[in-house]
Amino acid sequence: MNFLNEIAHRFPDAISLAAGRPFEGLFDLDDVHRYFDTYRRHLTARLGGDEQAVRRTLLQYGRTKGIIHELIAEHLRVDEGITADPQALVVTVGCQEALYLTLRALRRDDRDVLLAVTPSYVGVHGAASLVDMPVLPVRESPEGIDLDDLLAQVRRARAAGLNPRACYVIPDFANPSGIRLSLEVRQRLLRIAAEEDLLILEDNPYGLFGDLDGPPTVKALDERARVVYLGSFAKTGLPGARVGYVLADQRVPGAAGPLADQLAKIKSMLTVNTSPIAQAVIGGKLLAHGCSLRAANTREREHYRSNLAQVLTGLQKRFGATPGVSWNTPTGGFFLLLTVPFPVGDELLELSAEKFRVLWTPVHHFYADAQARNVMRLSSSHLRPEEIEEGLNRLADFIRYRSHT
Repeated sequence: MNFLNEIAHRFPDAISLAAGRPFEGLFDLDDVHRYFDTYRRHLTARLGGDEQAVRRTLLQYGRTKGIIHELIAEHLRVDEGITADPQALVVTVGCQEALYLTLRALRRDDRDVLLAVTPSYVGVHGAASLVDMPVLPVRESPEGIDLDDLLAQVRRARAAGLNPRACYVIPDFANPSGIRLSLEVRQRLLRIAAEEDLLILEDNPYGLFGDLDGPPTVKALDERARVVYLGSFAKTGLPGARVGYVLADQRVPGAAGPLADQLAKIKSMLTVNTSPIAQAVIGGKLLAHGCSLRAANTREREHYRSNLAQVLTGLQKRFGATPGVSWNTPTGGFFLLLTVPFPVGDELLELSAEKFRVLWTPVHHFYADAQARNVMRLSSSHLRPEEIEEGLNRLADFIRYRSHT
């Protein structure tokens, strides 16, 4: 991520098909104050008009688990059909902290390992490395995850004396592939988790941007507390607030409370608490929309779906008859994968940025290695329609140039 930011900084006139950011055209600075005031009024009423208690809650060090946990629980009920005990929620500094806390709590000794669909979100490799937990790759498939390979990896790991603790997945419009798991795959994944005594770490930053009649989250299907649910308000709330959360309702042997209590203990030594001011902004947005971020993100959902459709149409127009060029067709989210006739790595990205003024992401970053592959990730979430067209024109020029050199 630092490398991509550095390239973007060095070539500011390059159009970025690399960044997976929300669209800034829908941000409004006035919303920050409006949402904060909405939450302050809510808090004042909840605290019986005690202004001193309100100031202390919003401006002092706060509860390690967070102050908007009850609103998040209601949001999960309204939008995802998830019944969440507010006490099993920890509000975190972005979802990345939620991921780190979870892995730190699960890692007990050198035998513990994590499984993850490969290619997978860069941040899971980073968080796992920080807690010294090796990541065992599970093959991706057209369905999103090869569950037979998952079973094989679990059993192979155990035969080698390792202890597979969990499997990390992004079931809805995964980063980087954009694939969404079907209901049948989700149900079988849960069965495997129960039979093999695995946890599922479900990361869901993009699910609200797809078909409203899409499959339920894995957590909504979870009847045996097999799923630790990792949530973020970076895409659906406000990325600058840096507010995420984790729902960890698993019982811990010998402990009185849920796994969330263990995460809170670690958090108290890491970030102490998540900014109450930032939480208030997100809490106010939840309150303003009846705790439904589906309702709050109608414009965003249409923007991202329109952009994705424009990219898919644009790729067909430019590469439909080009040998060696192909792509997948996600139905939502921010990302897709483009296959090209040559390996793409960081050196070629630099050439693309300098000579053709277009950025994309080499997929090797999602394998946590430096091996160039014939695949790049494209994202258009933060762009306007005219930028998408020009970006695809520049990308086509780059691919034609590189294919003939």
